[in-house]
Amino acid sequence: MKAAVVTANEVVEYLDYPEPEVSAGMVKIKIKASGICGSDIPRVLHNGVHFYPIVLGHEFSGDVVEIGEGVSKVKVGDRVSGAPLLPCLSCEDCQQGNYSLCKKYSFIGSREQGSNAEYVVIPERNAVPFDSSIPYEQGAMFEPSTVALHGLFLNDYQGGAKVAILGGGTIGIFTMQWAKIFGAAEVVVFDISDERLALAKRMGATKTFNTLKEGFMDDVSEFTDGKGFKYVFETAGQTTTMHLAFELASNKANVCFIGTPHVDLTFTPKMWENMNRKEFKLTGSWMSYSAPYPGKEWDLTAHYFKTGQLKFDPAFIAEKMPMSLAQEAFMLFKEPGRVKGKVLLIND
Repeated sequence: MKAAVVTANEVVEYLDYPEPEVSAGMVKIKIKASGICGSDIPRVLHNGVHFYPIVLGHEFSGDVVEIGEGVSKVKVGDRVSGAPLLPCLSCEDCQQGNYSLCKKYSFIGSREQGSNAEYVVIPERNAVPFDSSIPYEQGAMFEPSTVALHGLFLNDYQGGAKVAILGGGTIGIFTMQWAKIFGAAEVVVFDISDERLALAKRMGATKTFNTLKEGFMDDVSEFTDGKGFKYVFETAGQTTTMHLAFELASNKANVCFIGTPHVDLTFTPKMWENMNRKEFKLTGSWMSYSAPYPGKEWDLTAHYFKTGQLKFDPAFIAEKMPMSLAQEAFMLFKEPGRVKGKVLLIND
């Protein structure tokens, strides 16, 4: 088969590559769309892979073309996405259903061959079937949607309150939608891009704030009657938004950091004291899995994609490029701010 193979730092070659074989309990998928995740960027551009050569890709959709002995969850012809985590299933964390915390895991698209290829083979339990009415481009968005929903569960989310989403990227927009589906009184998105804020509005945000606007915190205070937000979700992984989360939290709030920082993060004593004085609860959120594996995050995404309540907008996608142009696709990320949205690699 053909695959986009990372052979050296900043080098992705479209090569002939061994086609994976199906064994008992495994499912072979013909890839239609494979998304470039933010975590893939340092793998390609900053020597971040575990080994060379490697085929990346863990946000994908396609068709089942072959199943191994004993497979009953899916059949040939089914349209599927895939959960990329390969937990050991035997450690204490796995036994408690905390698969994201497994220390002996493997991962499709970083430690094992991923979806930036014509085919990928995954365990039956990792295959997530979805309705044929859902386009492949949307099917490749399962993983970011489940990451967002996992954050809601970790943050003990309940409806009926005002919710702040910091970051209007793909995961931020999904987090906003999930908060609304599960009953937010108001769901508010903060970003520095008017374009992303406009997308958030189209997708259901009740209000948006551009944090580059002078005096925006005065407007926020007026909107919340000076109380702040009961639920705060940081999805950008940026120092400014992580600091802002502490400011926006109300007394007794629930604050969740979904975003992953890539630079050192410091708080002044006064900033950190917000948590003490407000007595808010702060939690992290990692990946997107629960019991039974891969979890309700994946089942609910399939359901709400099908009903249309979890919306998909073409503006989610910054670029659609042939798999053969994976090198050019990754080079787009060398220019800061160049890519606004998801880059999808497409197989015809």
